[in-house]
Amino acid sequence: YGMYNLAFFCFLLSAPSLEENSEFWRSQARKTLQAALDRKLNTNVAKNILFFLGDGMGLTTLTAARILKGQLENQPGEETVMTMDTFPNVGLAKTYSVDFQVADSAATATAYLCGVKTNLNIVGVNAAGRNGVCRTQKGNEVTSILKWAKDAGKSVGIVTTTRVQHATPAGSYAHSASRTWYSDADMPDSAKTDGCTDISFQLINNTDIDVIIGGGRKYMTPTGTKDPEYPTDYFSNGERKDGRDLIKEWQNLKTGKVAHYVWNKADFDAVDPETTDYLMALFEPGDLRYEEERDPSMDPSIIETTEKAIRILQKNPKGFFLLVEGGRIDQAHHAGRASMALHEAVAFDRAIAKGLELTKEHDTLTVVMADHSQPLTFNGFPFRGNSILGKSPLWASDMLPYTTLMYGNGPGHKIVNGARPDIRNVDTKSKDYIQQAAVPVDTTTHSGEDVAVLARGPMAHLFQGVNEQNYIAHAMGYAACVGADLRHCEGQTTPPLKNNPSATFTYTRVKALRVAVAQVVEQVIN
Repeated sequence: YGMYNLAFFCFLLSAPSLEENSEFWRSQARKTLQAALDRKLNTNVAKNILFFLGDGMGLTTLTAARILKGQLENQPGEETVMTMDTFPNVGLAKTYSVDFQVADSAATATAYLCGVKTNLNIVGVNAAGRNGVCRTQKGNEVTSILKWAKDAGKSVGIVTTTRVQHATPAGSYAHSASRTWYSDADMPDSAKTDGCTDISFQLINNTDIDVIIGGGRKYMTPTGTKDPEYPTDYFSNGERKDGRDLIKEWQNLKTGKVAHYVWNKADFDAVDPETTDYLMALFEPGDLRYEEERDPSMDPSIIETTEKAIRILQKNPKGFFLLVEGGRIDQAHHAGRASMALHEAVAFDRAIAKGLELTKEHDTLTVVMADHSQPLTFNGFPFRGNSILGKSPLWASDMLPYTTLMYGNGPGHKIVNGARPDIRNVDTKSKDYIQQAAVPVDTTTHSGEDVAVLARGPMAHLFQGVNEQNYIAHAMGYAACVGADLRHCEGQTTPPLKNNPSATFTYTRVKALRVAVAQVVEQVIN
């Protein structure tokens, strides 16, 4: 512990003098308190909804990303303020699915987008559906807030860093007994016979989506179609067995409108939002590249795609709904690569900042949340300002160092001759470093704790407390007067009896009791 004491002494010598003064903290708290006291509720009807979904962005990821963001700006990091941190309304959502304590991205997407909890691996279908069983879809489909918004005359869009057929975006437009039915090639013959269609087909046929941005080209074109960017890569070829070119079909469906399909940044940049009605931008055969590995000459960032989508959608005088997913936060965690996950989260936060810059808080409800968490831990008593991707100054009882960030399970579990790997000379800040994990699995599982829900704008105060995850869709729908509950734009706050079975039941009983009492009184009088 000699090294520990020396390091701590050095830290004390370099500690900011302001923070050693009690008045610094008291003054800061007073300002925060006054801001809370001065806050006024925004009860406007939300013209627009900006919904940012950080896939796998649990609370540990949020905290660690905040520190990384500051450290990338040569600050200690802990005191950094993320864009997400400025949202005044914060709540928690319970993420379990109907059948599992720990949920996946399909079940959770169905909850927060469609307002109904369901089973693992199912998207846009309620819990009567069974994973992979096509016939259980029929009659159990549930629609999303994206469709509610479109039906109300708003423009709608999806932006993701994964393939556009992935679980989160699929929750906004698809109904599938399996989240993995990306194209017809992924479906069993029995599902096709029973009348089910793949998610890519539903993407262009279920709801008229104005902006579609992400990856997933190979699920849209016939088997063997060479990819325009990777023509010699067999695994990037088209996959569809039905011979359909859904990209061309989408273009044909938009005849008479200004509709652009693009697959590279040059063409994307050339798209003029002011004259564009529809945009489909698919930048990779599958998921997009990680932010740290992205080729900026070929693929735009999530900040750029978010901006383009908003500029196209906001031309609609009735407003818009936009889903923006930071989808590769989760995928980096699955690979045990904390550095990649945190860089994805920082880019996601910058996209949120761009969204706030382009919209007005008085008419735009902005919601940020995660669908589920990941088994990432933040531990080890690191000193203030220690690299979030670095090592704890305290060594373990096996006399070996360990990183501040680790996983409960994952591909980083390695025991050689009964010992953990010695990482004294390992660069744990590398984007390719895989954090050590307690339990060996090829890819991390999700974790089941509650996730944060942050909101600002019209009716943002509805997003507070601890709620079931499916509540989110209903609260957004209420704020924007889309979907079944239109009370907000009608000036009502109490539920009408005819639409409330329990209230109707109570009212009927009270009425019957009154009649009975009147009869008894009448008999007594007579």
